[in-house]
Amino acid sequence: MAPHRARERLVLVVDDDPDILQTLALCLTSEGYSVLMASNGQEALDLVRQQKPACILLDLMMPVMDGWQFVHELDQRGLRKAPLLILSADRAVQGHASKLHADAYLAKPFDLDELLGKVSHLTGGPDGHGQPQKKSVA
Repeated sequence: MAPHRARERLVLVVDDDPDILQTLALCLTSEGYSVLMASNGQEALDLVRQQKPACILLDLMMPVMDGWQFVHELDQRGLRKAPLLILSADRAVQGHASKLHADAYLAKPFDLDELLGKVSHLTGGPDGHGQPQKKSVA
């Protein structure tokens, strides 16, 4: 696999809830994506420096470094290259998410099919042609 193809398939999921991390990782890998996981913004920042994900799924309310600070750090360091999908249980955040220049927003709880559709749109799909590889998630 060429290096640029690997990047096209790599999704970073950032959330302090381990159940959400595991569920999203399972769902995304079953659709052909490679997944990196971080439980706070600092871990995510370290991963972005090393891995260059194609898309970032980001919770905003987390310990250590929250999502707002993470985005600020990405911008300050010139590391913001990937589309950003905000995931938040606080529906009031949707209006404020535009301040982060997020590419998409989903309120928790969210529908996994809707999330997969947004990730596919933002990344061009795991096969690199705009359509995710369909597999069922048990």
